[in-house]
Amino acid sequence: MQEAFRTHIRKALADPSLQTALDANAARRRDARQQAYATLPEPWQVMRRRAHEVRERVISNLDDYLEQFSARVQSNGIILHHASDANEATQIVLEITRRNNAQLVAKSKTMVSEEIDLNHALEAHGIRVVETDLGEYIVQLRGEKPAHIITPAVHLNRDQVGETFHNILGSPLTNDIPTLTTIARQKLRQVFLEADLGISGVNFGVVESGTLCIVTNEGNGRMVTTLPRVHIALMGIERLLPALNDLALMLYLLPRSATGQKLTVYTSLIHGPRKSDEPDGPLERHLILVDNGRSALRQSPLAEALLCIRCGACLNACPVFQEIGGHSYVNVQGESSTYPGPIGSVVSPGMFGQTNFGHLARASSLCGACKDACPVDIDLPKLLLRVRAGLVPAHNEQSPKKEQTSTPNTPHTLAWAMRFYTWAALSPVRFRALQRLMGWLTSVFPKWIKLPNFTGWGYSKEFPRPARSTFREKWATKGISSTASLKSINRGKLEESLISQPNDHIQTHIRPDRSLLERFQDELNALGGNSTHCKKSELPGLIGKLLAKHQVKTIVAWDDTHLPRGLIKSLTSEGVMVQHAPDPAIKVGLTGATAAVAETGSLLLGSGEGRPLLHSLLPEIHLAILDIKNIRATLTDVIAAQELIGRPSAMLVSGPSRTADIEMTLTIGVHGPKELHVFCVDD
Repeated sequence: MQEAFRTHIRKALADPSLQTALDANAARRRDARQQAYATLPEPWQVMRRRAHEVRERVISNLDDYLEQFSARVQSNGIILHHASDANEATQIVLEITRRNNAQLVAKSKTMVSEEIDLNHALEAHGIRVVETDLGEYIVQLRGEKPAHIITPAVHLNRDQVGETFHNILGSPLTNDIPTLTTIARQKLRQVFLEADLGISGVNFGVVESGTLCIVTNEGNGRMVTTLPRVHIALMGIERLLPALNDLALMLYLLPRSATGQKLTVYTSLIHGPRKSDEPDGPLERHLILVDNGRSALRQSPLAEALLCIRCGACLNACPVFQEIGGHSYVNVQGESSTYPGPIGSVVSPGMFGQTNFGHLARASSLCGACKDACPVDIDLPKLLLRVRAGLVPAHNEQSPKKEQTSTPNTPHTLAWAMRFYTWAALSPVRFRALQRLMGWLTSVFPKWIKLPNFTGWGYSKEFPRPARSTFREKWATKGISSTASLKSINRGKLEESLISQPNDHIQTHIRPDRSLLERFQDELNALGGNSTHCKKSELPGLIGKLLAKHQVKTIVAWDDTHLPRGLIKSLTSEGVMVQHAPDPAIKVGLTGATAAVAETGSLLLGSGEGRPLLHSLLPEIHLAILDIKNIRATLTDVIAAQELIGRPSAMLVSGPSRTADIEMTLTIGVHGPKELHVFCVDD
């Protein structure tokens, strides 16, 4: 194992603050994930196998899907670019920023941008780049890389964040998490409003419709894809899905696996730039499809790693990651890998070179927890063993190494020891003889088998004591036949497999006898939203009372034609001033809703003339009016609706904005609204 890697591991193990943070992250993520899985509409194993098949079909036919997706994206009005490597991707971004004279870039979380080191390239050309995800913002201020795919600042506690804000932003010293979140909201609000260009990642691209799907919780993803006049989306070429039904399947699995949510607060479905009659949205949308080693990985024995949907579940489940954290996964120069944990230990050597990252695959117990947690059923232990065996693409070549005489990144002493073990293990006679010899030496000279610390054994783990008798000899002394033993073992495995998948037979907690309205209201209220069932005639009075409670006299609202007839007139007659153009200074926004999802408590908002999407994002309080006839039972019913296809943008909103980026503590109201009130109107 490389010395820089060992140094980072030892430092992490000796850091009590980091150990506490990692333990809390693993426990809370695990518990939340299990609770969320229990609400799936079908058994977990059934859905993850279906997701595996969908992703496998995409990777197997990637060239065809890319061609179809590219054609559809361009027909939607998005400007398409292809980047073969990191340098080409950064040059494309630099050219777009130059043409638009962009000096300030607002950026939401994108692992591809970390992978290609985009921030450094932009800053080298005098362009200011600001990370707007709270966790990413914190680590950017500290000059660090993200420590986790989903929770970038998982390694920090509230005191460290407070000191960072105090020292760099000049804010009063505090460790109160809501206060720290408010400080970030205030600082970043001006960045959103002043940015010339927004950059985001893409969670999924849908081939049949050319849809770009982006999932976020804080609202920053919506900000950077809506407010700036130019939006650039970075997407790995493998992140495709054939159809909208497949997207619905992934949205059942990704949020549950990543954060334990049924659905993230904001699910953006983007099809193109704003139309001439639309009040908001970018005038230009660019999509950069990035290869950067993915094609070579696809042709290698590690191709299954491309099925990954970047949920981070394998990191949270991994006992090694739980002890050493993301910053310990470093290359031979000691630089942090973009992708840590089990998936990173496969992807990093596979895409960026065995010499630099091959040693990461040894930071695994091969316990299989990562495979059990993966929502697309990637066999990570198998892939880790292949990396250890050197079955990775040759660096900067398109063909994998087929044969290798020795395991790469291995100390010579260990390589010779493995050769000797291989020689012994190939012969049953030699293996039994050596086993008996080691067993005898262990009992007579126990200190002889203690290996030096440089091997890794003895520093934080002990070398296992060799058995004095073989497996067959032990069973023979008990008088149990081999056949009976195998039957017993197989039965035990079957029972264990049934016990280890407790959620396969747990049905959703939603009772089938409840109405769609009741289900929607229950789910929305559980998310921290508020719902009111009323008649249309009651709307002006109910909204007026809510505005009076918050001492609000001016609101921004959709045009009259997209709200219940006479509502705006009734509000103005009661002294409420109503504006229709987006205004960040106004506290309350009033919108309609195209549809709603009962099983997740989500609202669907579609862009269009007289329907600014910013009215549901910029104000602190969002009021939405939903006709109960438009409530649908499932996420699939709404995602697959053809009415979404013609809109440049649509949003699924599930409660007020939130974050848990500081000490895994849930905080409501980050960049989006702090309150969501839905008036469920019944004729």
